[in-house]
Amino acid sequence: MFMLRSLLFGIIFYVGSVPYVLSALLGSRISTPLLRKSVHGWSRFHHGCARWLLGIKTVVDGTLPQEPVLFAIKHEAMFETIDMPRMFRLPAVITKRELFDIPGWGPAAKAYGMIPVDRQAGASGLRAMLALARQMQAEGRPIVIFPEGTRVPHGERPPLQSGFAGLYKLLGMPVVPIAVDSGKLTPKNKPWWHSGTMTYKVGETIPAGLPREEVEARVHAAINALND
Repeated sequence: MFMLRSLLFGIIFYVGSVPYVLSALLGSRISTPLLRKSVHGWSRFHHGCARWLLGIKTVVDGTLPQEPVLFAIKHEAMFETIDMPRMFRLPAVITKRELFDIPGWGPAAKAYGMIPVDRQAGASGLRAMLALARQMQAEGRPIVIFPEGTRVPHGERPPLQSGFAGLYKLLGMPVVPIAVDSGKLTPKNKPWWHSGTMTYKVGETIPAGLPREEVEARVHAAINALND
């Protein structure tokens, strides 16, 4: 049954995404409000499809701050990446550069303010990421980073990528860590989902300016709080 529901979700979500992507692409060329409305609408559409087709309910354990901060979020499935515009006000999400090569989606994502990170480019890639992050920060937008660097199966605790500490130090922003347990509802690299409840657990706000070892330890513990 869950495979059939996942198939139905895939068909409806991806076909239904086409108008949002086209609208966002058009907005990226002629209208920033249209672009943002399209992105936020797509995120809500995805959330609705997951709720009513897959039977996935999401809950937020804790209070999400409204002021611009650096959100450090556990990454277990694509679900939470698409959910970001629904959860936050104009989030600037740091994500891998390869996604920006997708026709239609890539140009719209860049115009919206998503931040590509090219891990193969070394120091120059980090400088480019930081420049865009500072631009988004100046506009009063929250920055979202998945500090472990990639999706991981539920229960695993890889170390944080080095880029997180550099971003934290140079932006001088407080960090709000968020644990996610989406991976318990879907096997990694598998196309199906199980019904259930997915939780965002909001950790304690961590002030700017802490030593690298301390902030990394606190963030790592907080984003893995649902793995216990």
